[in-house]
Amino acid sequence: MKAGNHTFGVSEFLLLGLSEQQEQQPLFFGIFLAMYLITVVGNIVIILAIGSGPQLHTPMYFFLANFSLTDLALSSTTVPKMLVNIQAHRRTITYTGCLSQIYFFLWLIGLDVFLLAVMAYDRFVAICHPLHYNLVMSPRYCILILTHSYSLTHTILLAQLSFCTDNTIPHFFCDLLPLLKLSCSDTYANQCVLTYWGGALTILIPLLIIISYARIVAAIVRIPSARGKWKAFSTCSSHLLAICLFYASDRFVAVMYSVVTPMLNPFIYGLRNRDMKRALGRLLSRRALQNLNSDI
Repeated sequence: MKAGNHTFGVSEFLLLGLSEQQEQQPLFFGIFLAMYLITVVGNIVIILAIGSGPQLHTPMYFFLANFSLTDLALSSTTVPKMLVNIQAHRRTITYTGCLSQIYFFLWLIGLDVFLLAVMAYDRFVAICHPLHYNLVMSPRYCILILTHSYSLTHTILLAQLSFCTDNTIPHFFCDLLPLLKLSCSDTYANQCVLTYWGGALTILIPLLIIISYARIVAAIVRIPSARGKWKAFSTCSSHLLAICLFYASDRFVAVMYSVVTPMLNPFIYGLRNRDMKRALGRLLSRRALQNLNSDI
């Protein structure tokens, strides 16, 4: 194969997007802009509420704040570029931009899955071993888990690929599998890495979540009072909804991961959690009072 057909022969990729019909582009632009703004505002509010509420400075809300930050970054990895392309009537992304986008997308997806597993473990310790909760989920241990998750997901994407002159990607962002199909080099090593990490993210971690919740359900059943059972279950309901939403898949699974899930998670955790609702109320009241004082 001639050298001209390799990486330096492809300076950009063509993103086909969700639809090739131009009359539908303004509709897609409005929908995704609204969803992205809701995602940004919702997740920032969650982070601010947790940061400003001392009663929320616990391991569960520490992971929730990082979960919101990850969702915000995940949505920002793909949606702004799509909006710019629609508005500018172009569908291209540079070679460097494509590799950067796919790297951070996979990195953040892996981090999301890891945080869901850690939050399940947090609920398992809180309900099944409450006396050891502060010891097991210490601040130092929480930071160690989060740091480890970053290094764990850091090796998902291998960027040592060569590409042919065909540069068309049938998505609204750079997706890994279509990119591998465009590669002129041997992708066996990449497929092995994908199989290994894909199995960890789609089989091993969900299995750990299921085991954690099986133990949680067994512990809740043994609680004698109905009020105690409901209180224990209510601390897990938001997390269960987030898990179901994350693993719910359809033909627009990339849209679900990068747009819909990050937009809905703030509502799931903000509206179904009593402590979060109180913290949000205090945050909004404080902001309103500050604005009133500044007007006076």
